[in-house]
This record gives sequence, structure tokens and C-alpha cells, in this order.
Amino acid sequence: MERRERVVKVILDSNFLFLPLKFRIDPLEELSRIAPRRVEPVILSVSLEELRSKAEKGSPKTKREVNFALGLAEKFKVVEVSRETDESVDEVILRVAREGGYAVATNDRKLKKRLRDINIPVFYLRGKSQLELDGVI
Repeated sequence: MERRERVVKVILDSNFLFLPLKFRIDPLEELSRIAPRRVEPVILSVSLEELRSKAEKGSPKTKREVNFALGLAEKFKVVEVSRETDESVDEVILRVAREGGYAVATNDRKLKKRLRDINIPVFYLRGKSQLELDGVI
């Protein structure tokens, strides 16, 4: 009987897509380097909506950065999720990660703390040069 490798599904927070621009690191390479198993990065539909909104309203510099992030996001599977009227993007990420058994990649301190409080593994940037995993996957 063939054994199937367990895949680590990782939700990429929108801020995570700016890493190549800001810190010259490849987030996919780094995720693969530190994860104990094969990684399948995904992006939530609400995060794409958030990025598109920033692209419309931002300064020319912000628009360039967001367009880069949107281009990077095209490489990943998009998970369509619903969002309640009073629910923030971070709350959607928390809910989907908990319900779907996902890890999360984020640089948002508050979101990271909330995820760790409910035992969701978090990938984050450490020292502006490499990713680290907080939690067990």
C-alpha cells in the first residue's frame, strides 16, 4: 500500500506577500525550508479583496507594492470563503485556520498572538532575513 505524504496547508496573510519586496527573501523557499513536510500555500478570497481595495485607494508606491503582491498571489490556490458584515479579515483567517486545520503565515503581531492562543501554528519573519515556525505542524 502506498503511503501518502501529509501536506501542510498554510494560509498566507496578505502582508506576507510583501516579503520579497521589503526583505529580498523568497517566502515559498523559506516555507519549504523550515516546514517538516511539503507545504501547500493558499490565499483566502477575502485577502485578495483586501489587496485589491488597497490597490485602488493607495499612493502610487502602495499601488506598485500591492500589484506585486497580487501578482505573487496568482501563484497560489485561492480558497473562497464567506465574510460576515462585522467580521475582519483577521477574524476570517482565524476561523478558517481553526476549522480547516491550516497553519498561517503572517507578520501581523496581533494576529500571530491570537493564532498562538488557539494553538494554530504560525510562520513569521524573524530578523528580516528568514522565516520561523511558532507551533507544531
